Amino acid sequence: MIHYSTDYVFDGSKIGAYSEDDRPCPMGEYGRSKLEGEKRILASGARALILRTSWVYGSHGRNFLLTILRLARERPELRIVSDQWGAPTSARQIAEASARILAHPGSGRAGLDPGLYHMTASGLTSWHGFAQAIVDRAHLTVPPAVLPISTAEYPTPARRPLNSALSNEKFAAAFGFRLRSWEEELSDVMLEVRHPNAVS
Repeated sequence: MIHYSTDYVFDGSKIGAYSEDDRPCPMGEYGRSKLEGEKRILASGARALILRTSWVYGSHGRNFLLTILRLARERPELRIVSDQWGAPTSARQIAEASARILAHPGSGRAGLDPGLYHMTASGLTSWHGFAQAIVDRAHLTVPPAVLPISTAEYPTPARRPLNSALSNEKFAAAFGFRLRSWEEELSDVMLEVRHPNAVS
């Protein structure tokens, strides 16, 4: 089986990217529940891969990308947190990478042996940087101003880590490829949003 987990199993206090060997320390119930899921799967003895990813978005459903596009058409100004860092990773990239692993299980050293891997898009940005990139690619007649704010200026019920960077070195060594950059993938997902019936 393949199980998807999250960067939110960490508290974000580390300088630099988290590796699979770093000790989890979730800040909220979401991260705690995902970590418990990881532990139970590994303890079960199931032939499983646990893939931690981050900042998942896509052309459908409810997610940051679609929320920013909606707000960008409604408001002259967007105030977006700029001190939380991570790798926006599209649902499409996650699905494609998962299919690639399943189609060629022997292509890397790990195959489909049980294990934990970090799998995110390449590169890092802040929520503000992500929002600005979305607005830039939306080609709006009158784009809103995208203003940076701190986490303290945007309190939420659930605390979120300031650093969500995950190292993909173990994944790349095991499976022989990396997910492409978040900027490249965002451009293609934006095409899906504008042309939902087009085949990529």
